[in-house]
Amino acid sequence: MTSADFSTVLPEFLLAIFAMGALLGAVYMGKDKVAGAVLWATVAVLVLFGAWVGLGAGGDAQAFDGLFISDAFSRFAKVTVLLSAAAVLAMSADYLNRRDMLRFEYPILITLSVIGMMMMVSAGDLMSLYMGLELQSLALYVVAAMRRDSARSSEAGLKYFVLGSLSSGMLLYGASLVYGFAGTTRFADIITVVEGGHLPVGVLFGLVFMLVGLAFKVSAVPFHMWTPDVYEGSPTPVTAFFATAPKAAAMALIARLAFDAFGQVPGEWGQVIGALALASMFVGAIAAIGQRNIKRLMAYSSIAHMGFALLGLTAGTAQGVEATLLYMAIYVAMNIGAFAFILSMERDGQPVTDISALNMYSKKEPLKALAMLVLMFSLAGVPPMLGFFAKFAVLNAALSAGYVWIVALGVVASVIGAFYYLRIVFFMYFGEEGAGVETRMPAVQWGLLIASAFVMVFGALNLFGLEGAAQAAAAALVN
Repeated sequence: MTSADFSTVLPEFLLAIFAMGALLGAVYMGKDKVAGAVLWATVAVLVLFGAWVGLGAGGDAQAFDGLFISDAFSRFAKVTVLLSAAAVLAMSADYLNRRDMLRFEYPILITLSVIGMMMMVSAGDLMSLYMGLELQSLALYVVAAMRRDSARSSEAGLKYFVLGSLSSGMLLYGASLVYGFAGTTRFADIITVVEGGHLPVGVLFGLVFMLVGLAFKVSAVPFHMWTPDVYEGSPTPVTAFFATAPKAAAMALIARLAFDAFGQVPGEWGQVIGALALASMFVGAIAAIGQRNIKRLMAYSSIAHMGFALLGLTAGTAQGVEATLLYMAIYVAMNIGAFAFILSMERDGQPVTDISALNMYSKKEPLKALAMLVLMFSLAGVPPMLGFFAKFAVLNAALSAGYVWIVALGVVASVIGAFYYLRIVFFMYFGEEGAGVETRMPAVQWGLLIASAFVMVFGALNLFGLEGAAQAAAAALVN
């Protein structure tokens, strides 16, 4: 390892040192007695690293002979992952404390999964891709089953582990096919095999298997079967994490693989991603209609939203990548606000997840209800909320690439999906009064809810430099 290699991977290296140091420190200082301190230290470190990476830590460089790539694309994805992980940890502290669920391992496992995600989005080789993906996945399997006294949490962890192992097997099989027919695992060398615009059949099969493995990570249909059960069974803070950072990292990894290794033949993989996008949009929109549990509803919501994000990648252009990056950043912001509210839903000190509990909520908490209305409208894609412009961007990118029929069907799916978001709004403002729900919300959750709603309203006027950063990131990937 040269000094240049070390400086390129310095953020990941220091974050790993922090995770190991926090683990040893917590063990020697009394484990769960210092769990709160470890959590807040982790939040501070993640925010600090997000700022550092966003300012260009490592610069544009490659390390370890192309296994690790640091560029504007990876930095955009890493900042999204780091800040969303910090936000979820911060808003989960009160929830976990009051239910005696806060363990010192929780923030450490989240940190390790974040390191895996940072490795994923910087992968320049099939081996580093798999290393990052598995580091992320192994940590997430554990936090899904973190509530050991809950059968549902244990079931969620087991389902996630079994199906995750299946997807990893498919990914590895695809990688072995690509290596066998291309003779290399480096993206920069794989792309030379297909420079003539022709993709060997073996490499095509390998690519399809790899996309299947990655489709599981973003909950794309038909590889979404784990999502509703894992979202429902996992502790709500863990569900909030599943809905944000891992989705953004996996989507960035799909873009990295598609463009860096197979960018010469977008027509070949564009059809596969387009089919996944279309199926996800419709299954997510239709299946969510019958959901009464808000965590399961958000699971199907995430499936539909991943379909729209994949639609941008289907275009196979820099415009499509920019639209997808913007979409994922906005999606993460919307979900952080929504889960800040969901974490506060309780009755007599017990969590409540039935959406009917929100009946006439606006009478008791008008400001919180208004913030939630804004977020639901944005998730539904109702103008002039920022979520509308996110959907418009990916639909426009796909339309510019000639996918007219997929765009038309995507609009239909968006209209269908608006129903279950608007139903929550209906309950809050026009439902029948009943037992209701309490929303004890500490300052952090309250701040994140209001900030998220504020961005959804005013973000269309000023994205605070996000659009320029996404454009630079897309240009770095598609060159």
